[in-house]
Amino acid sequence: MKGSKPLYLVATLLAVAGLLWAPQLIAAAPREATMGFVQKIFYYHVPSAWLCFLGAFVCAGGSIAYLFKDSEAGDRVGVAGAELTVLFGLCVLVTGPLWARKAWGVWWQWDVRLTTTLLLWMIFVAYLFARRYGGPGARKLAAGLALFGAADVPLIYISVSIWRTIHPKTTVVPTLQAGMRGPFWLSLGTFTVLFFVLLGMRLQLERARARVDELHLAVEDLEDR
Repeated sequence: MKGSKPLYLVATLLAVAGLLWAPQLIAAAPREATMGFVQKIFYYHVPSAWLCFLGAFVCAGGSIAYLFKDSEAGDRVGVAGAELTVLFGLCVLVTGPLWARKAWGVWWQWDVRLTTTLLLWMIFVAYLFARRYGGPGARKLAAGLALFGAADVPLIYISVSIWRTIHPKTTVVPTLQAGMRGPFWLSLGTFTVLFFVLLGMRLQLERARARVDELHLAVEDLEDR
């Protein structure tokens, strides 16, 4: 852990610098001809969606380690990933309707991509509730939900290519105007670094909780003697 502190500090500083710089580039980026200023939500909406997906896969990876190897470290990764999935998923579900109101004239449509994204968020909310209130087998139940949630991610991504949908296609990013690419990639990179900073903080908290639980058990053992 000690050796990772400089790297963690650098990542934190990069995230802070990006969060300060990206809004300036986004404000200066060209306005999209049809939607105008509201299109700038794109620079937050898409990175949030990417990190929601990444969090789901991180949670699923930790859950697999816990289910098949009884890895406590995997379980800690799982819960940290789930919380980040819920956090960035909420960002997606808030920024999306703001954009939709201007683009489609309504806050919400039961479009395939929107519906499957909402389902993903609800699955990981259920993961957190299952861990807390699911009883003796809560962690294994939650881990199973994580695998189900991660399986929804590819469906979300390909949905716009398979079904008739009003949501923009996956070709939007490669076809961005030159003046939009820099702000977008800076925003995406900043959000990604922020994700790993938050993940590191969350894992440290879980390790500290595990250590406290061990100390409580040790104290109880001493009191029973």
